[in-house]
Amino acid sequence: MLKTENIYIFLAILPVVSFLYSSVGHGGASGYLALMALFSFAPENMKPTALLLNLFVAGISFYYYYKEGFFNKKLFLAFAIASIPLAFLGGTIEVDASIYKKILAVLLIFAILKMLNVFGKESTHIKKVTLWQGLLVGGLIGFFSGLIGIGGGIILSPVILLLHWGKMKEAAAVSALFIWVNSAAGLIGQLSTGITLEKESFLLVAIALIGGILGGYYGSKKMNNKRLRHILAFVLIIASIKLFFT
Repeated sequence: MLKTENIYIFLAILPVVSFLYSSVGHGGASGYLALMALFSFAPENMKPTALLLNLFVAGISFYYYYKEGFFNKKLFLAFAIASIPLAFLGGTIEVDASIYKKILAVLLIFAILKMLNVFGKESTHIKKVTLWQGLLVGGLIGFFSGLIGIGGGIILSPVILLLHWGKMKEAAAVSALFIWVNSAAGLIGQLSTGITLEKESFLLVAIALIGGILGGYYGSKKMNNKRLRHILAFVLIIASIKLFFT
């Protein structure tokens, strides 16, 4: 993977992506996949590498948000019960490269909207998630998480805010752990089919953790860097267009 053209530019951008995603309680898989698509990584390396990076960055993000007291266990369990087994199932399914790129391009729209803070408004009136709502939403997101190689937080977080199921930082904390369990289940599903992780993936983990640690720390407290998020949104738009038309 590290023999890819302009790899040093990729390595320089990687911790910036993990910083921004971690700051909002996400692992960053959609951003990593977008970057890997822009730098023409092999599709068979993209999914497992993104999920591996997710495990570490989302784990760090969850730690900081949990430490600040934002985690809602009941809200998390409402979605995780169905998402974990379906993320594993999705991870065992191999998708045609062209279809994979189109699905990823569409899912990146959620990441773009999140970075532009379209879903940033909180409601003062919080509603309780019913069992069927949690199973349906968690199951659908979990399946596509394993299938595409994301943790699903980039979809779950906006849904929680739009349907008034939690406040912003509460949604970030729940999404961080949701991403972690789905990434683990999806990665195990992929490994069970014979897919292997490249050794270079662990170097990428070390680099991504630099941004992930800083993002989780500042994001769980008060940081809101609007300009950097707009730059990342622009990068994701370019990646989405490239994926859709290639």
